Amino acid sequence: MQEEATQPPQPQPAASLSPWGPLNHPAFRMLWSVWLAANICMWMNDVAAAWLMTSMTSTPLWVALVQSASTLPVFLLGLPSGALADILDRRRYFIMTQFWVAGVATLLCLAVLSGVMTPALLLALTFANGIGLAMRWPVFSAIVPELVPRHQLPAALALNGIAMNASRIVGPLVAGALIASVGTAYVFVLNAVLSIVSGFVVMRWKREHVPNPLGRERLFSAMRVGLQFVGQSSRLRAVLARVALFFLHSTALLALLPLVARELEGGDAGTFTLLLAAMGAGAILAAMFLPRLRQLMTRDTLVIRSVLLQSASTAVMAVAPNAWVAVPAMLLNGMAWITCANSLAVSAQLGLPDWVRARGMSTYQMAIMGASALGAALWGQVATVTSLSTGLLVAAVSGTLTMLLAQRWVRDHHLEEDLTPSRELKTPQADVPPGVGRMVITVEYLIDPARADDFLALMHESRRSRLRQGALEWQMLRDINQPGRFVEQIVDESWTEHLRRFDRVTASDVALRERRLAFHLGEGPPVVTRCVVEDLVRVQPPA
Repeated sequence: MQEEATQPPQPQPAASLSPWGPLNHPAFRMLWSVWLAANICMWMNDVAAAWLMTSMTSTPLWVALVQSASTLPVFLLGLPSGALADILDRRRYFIMTQFWVAGVATLLCLAVLSGVMTPALLLALTFANGIGLAMRWPVFSAIVPELVPRHQLPAALALNGIAMNASRIVGPLVAGALIASVGTAYVFVLNAVLSIVSGFVVMRWKREHVPNPLGRERLFSAMRVGLQFVGQSSRLRAVLARVALFFLHSTALLALLPLVARELEGGDAGTFTLLLAAMGAGAILAAMFLPRLRQLMTRDTLVIRSVLLQSASTAVMAVAPNAWVAVPAMLLNGMAWITCANSLAVSAQLGLPDWVRARGMSTYQMAIMGASALGAALWGQVATVTSLSTGLLVAAVSGTLTMLLAQRWVRDHHLEEDLTPSRELKTPQADVPPGVGRMVITVEYLIDPARADDFLALMHESRRSRLRQGALEWQMLRDINQPGRFVEQIVDESWTEHLRRFDRVTASDVALRERRLAFHLGEGPPVVTRCVVEDLVRVQPPA
C-alpha cells in the first residue's frame, strides 16, 4: 500500500509576503475598491441604525437586536446564496446585490425623513439590508481566488480585511459627522448613492461566464452537495467550529458598544465613532504583519493567541472609565479580530476547490453571522438581566475557555490536499443515456484478505471523497463466500449528476484512486458497472 506523501513547506515568492502585492492586478484592484466602498456603506448603515435605535429606546436588548437583524439573513440565506453564486454568472449576480442594497438604503432614508420610523420598522429594514449582504458575500469570496495567483491569496484576503477595517474607521467617522450635522437620514442617502456607484463600477469588470456543458445544477441539489462537501471535510469542520465560537463571544463588545460609549466619561456619538475607528486602526496595523506572523506560527497558535488578546481587551472595556483606557483596548481588540478571522478565512479558502467555493464560503459566513446574531441577542439579554460590565466579562472568560476546548476536541488533521482539477479519469459514455432515475455504480475489488483492515481504512477516505463530489449514498460490501472480494457501491442522483462528479475530480482524488488500485490483485482493473434504478410505479403490470 502506498502511503500518502507529506509535502514539505514550499518556498514562497517574495511578492507573496508583500501585503500589497494583489493590488498589482487591475481586476482585483477595481473589485477591492468596490469591496471597500461596500463595507463603508455597511458600517455607515450599522452606525446610523444603532444610534437611531438608542434615540428611540434605551433597552439593551432592542439595541443589540440591530446587530442580530443585520446578521441573521446571512445565516438564513447564506447557503442558497452560495449555491446561486456557484450556478449563475458571478458578475451579474454581484451587480444585482449592489442594487438591492441601494434600494433598501433608499427606503431607510425615506422612512426617517417622513417620520414614520419605529424600532420594529428599523429592525425590518435592517433585516432587508442584511439580505443584500447575504447575497453579496459568497459571490465576492468565490471571485477573489480568480483574480490573484494562489500564493497571493492570503495577502488578498488580508487586504479584504483591511478594506473592512478601514471602512470601520471611515464609515463611522462619516456617519458620525452626518448625524451630528444634518441628521441620520442623510447617512442612508449617502449609503444609497455609494451603492449605486459601486454597482456601475462592477459593470466595468469583464468576465467571461462559461456555462457548464451539463447544464445548471438544480438549486436544492447544489445546496445538498455544498453541505456534503463541508460535512466530509475535517478542515472545514474545524474552521467552522472555531469561527463560530470566536464570533459568538467577540460580537458581545460590538453589539453593546453604543451603550459602552454612552457610559464612558463624556460619552456621546463621537465617542462611539472613536472606539470603532480605534478597532479598525488596530486591524489595519495587524494586517501589515500577518504574512510574517504566518511564517512564525501555525494557524492554531495564531488563533488561540488572538482569542486571548481579544478576551483581555473585552474585559478591559467592561471596566474602562474613560476613552483614554477604552481606545487602546479597542486598538488591541481590532488586532486580535483580524488575526483570528484572517487565519481561519485563509484555511477555509485553501480547503475548497473552485466548483464549490461559493457554497463552502457561504457556510463559513453563515457560521460567522449565525454566531454573531445569537451572540448579540445572548449578551444583550445577559447585560439586561445583570449589567453591561458583567455581560462583557462573562463573554470574555467564556470565549477563551470554549476556544481552548475546541482546539483540543475539534481537530484539523492539517492534510494539504491538492485540489487542482484533473481530467485524468475518463468520463463514462452510455449508448442510450438514461433520462431519469438514480444511478447505482459498483466497483469490484479483489484483494489479499490479510490486508482487509488496511484496505477498509483507505476506503473510509474513498467514502469521504465520493460524498464530497456529490454522491447521494456510499456503501462497502464484502462477499461472504469470497473473503477477498469487496464491492464499493455508490448512488448518484441521476446520470447527469454522475457525470458532474467527473468534472469535480482533483489531483488528490486521482492519488487516492492509485492507492486503492494498489490493493487490487485482479488480472485487469476493478470491474465497474453502472445501473439505473427503474421506477416500477410507472410500469403497468400486464392484465
